[in-house]
Amino acid sequence: MSMTDAAAFRASPEEASDAAIAAATRAGVEIRLLSEVSDFARVAALFQSIWTKQGETSPVNVETLRALSKAGSYVGGAFEHDELVGACFGFFAAPDQRALHSHIAGVSSRMRGRSVGFALKVHQRAWALEEGLDEISWTFDPLISRNAHFNLVKLAATPTSYHRNFYGHMADALNGADDTDRMLVTWYVRDPRVVAACHGEPFDAARDIAAAEPLLGVGEDLGPLRHRTDARLVRVALPRDIETLRLTEPALATAWRLALRETLGSSLEGGGRVLSFDRSGAYTIDRGEQG
Repeated sequence: MSMTDAAAFRASPEEASDAAIAAATRAGVEIRLLSEVSDFARVAALFQSIWTKQGETSPVNVETLRALSKAGSYVGGAFEHDELVGACFGFFAAPDQRALHSHIAGVSSRMRGRSVGFALKVHQRAWALEEGLDEISWTFDPLISRNAHFNLVKLAATPTSYHRNFYGHMADALNGADDTDRMLVTWYVRDPRVVAACHGEPFDAARDIAAAEPLLGVGEDLGPLRHRTDARLVRVALPRDIETLRLTEPALATAWRLALRETLGSSLEGGGRVLSFDRSGAYTIDRGEQG
């Protein structure tokens, strides 16, 4: 989509509400703010089914969700008929930031692939605009290709920093026993790119990647293959399925995390910018002037 086309979408609470309704309709769900203890219990149970092993506790409890809701923060749920199939919650940043930090969003395995997560985020943006906020931030695992595509392409969020072992040791069903490196992204809710994306019309983020030199690739053994280059524009590839590797070959999964930390992480820490993420599963990075 061009900048001219994007001008048809101008950020406003009304525009955001329309986008949220349309996204929920396409996903076949109803999304609403949650305020009842019974609903918070359902969120905790849903998140437990997604993130934890049998017998472990949920990553959030009812009391925390109740407190967040009472304080005015965002707690939203997606329903298919009467079944809670997705949820998302976050909390306000410092007052002068006019921002929300979105902590956890999850969708039941049965509903994955139906854009329920997208509908939840678009609803969250509509709520943020009603609250007079300028941005929403959250973290994601930069090794998971589908998450990178969802956040950077489908939502048009902007990568802002890389954090090493952000949450410390988690050892849950999705993270394994490795360090929890995370990418922090910021969603500028009035940005024309974000507005268009929420209406299902993301900008064409394609870059002239032919000029980018490989910095990290996938070797013949499916392990990380690092390249030496002084190029400013570089590409950093991801493994096809890091989650399976964490279960079946944890040492190889750790090698990938360290390689990504030393390429993507170091590039961002040195002032570089992620320009795009393409369907081949690679970041294109402008590393800036190399000193």
